[in-house]
Amino acid sequence: MDINISTFEQLHNVCISTDKKIYEISQEVMATSQDITVEQVRAFANRSLFAMKEAINSGMSSSEPSLSEMCGQDCAKLKKRFEKEHSMFGSLFEKIVQYALATSEENIRMGTIVACPTAGSCGILPAALIGVSREYNYPEYDQINALITAGEIGRIISVKVALAGAVAGCQAECGTASAMAAGAVCQLKGGNISQILNASALALKNLLGLTCDPVAGLVEVPCVKRNPFLAVHSITAVELALSGVESKIPLDEVVDAMAQTGALMSPMLKESSQAGLATTKTGLKIKQQIFGG
Repeated sequence: MDINISTFEQLHNVCISTDKKIYEISQEVMATSQDITVEQVRAFANRSLFAMKEAINSGMSSSEPSLSEMCGQDCAKLKKRFEKEHSMFGSLFEKIVQYALATSEENIRMGTIVACPTAGSCGILPAALIGVSREYNYPEYDQINALITAGEIGRIISVKVALAGAVAGCQAECGTASAMAAGAVCQLKGGNISQILNASALALKNLLGLTCDPVAGLVEVPCVKRNPFLAVHSITAVELALSGVESKIPLDEVVDAMAQTGALMSPMLKESSQAGLATTKTGLKIKQQIFGG
């Protein structure tokens, strides 16, 4: 399929006109552009899915702190608590928050993760996708479909906005990841094209303005803990979309708003660690403890 899709409106129209799902369009376009087969595209997605699961497994079995010693033990704390007392939100919530922390902590230990779309936001999509898949026993085939759907959502967002905190703040990283996770889970739960795009729009628009202000310039505080929060955030968006709740602002326009917000955001709040949490009294104390001076 030789189609250049650069907006969600185009994607919606192509899906409707061809009576195909997002993942079907995406894998066909990828196969054509790379001169490979659809089966090879899906095999690549499956390798990414496997790597996500391996990162979760490794993170769940470790409490090793990062070099800065700011992070690395929180997933173990959650795991210990849930073994004694289950979450008020149930087993799916337990899976999602543990998987998100496990993956994000594996990242700060320099373990192998899948940047989806970035390393700092690497726990959001895997936690939501794999957590829901395991809770409801979705087969690998469906998981791959959901992952390809998420990839297409991230790709189209990246056409208008660079997915980097230094360019548009954390809204471009964790915000995009949450939109991708919402789209993936909505696909997994049988959502149609409109519901999937609405889920992504609902997730993303509620994170506009999210700053990137890492303490000591490290992708640890507040980055690691944002992952479980925003993985759960993505599920809320799916529940709304599947119930028929629509984003009054279309996803393309939400992305435009994110680009505008990023352009208006002070450079001091875009990964420079010159404002926000990074320059609080405690934030500066932590930086001194780690780097001295």
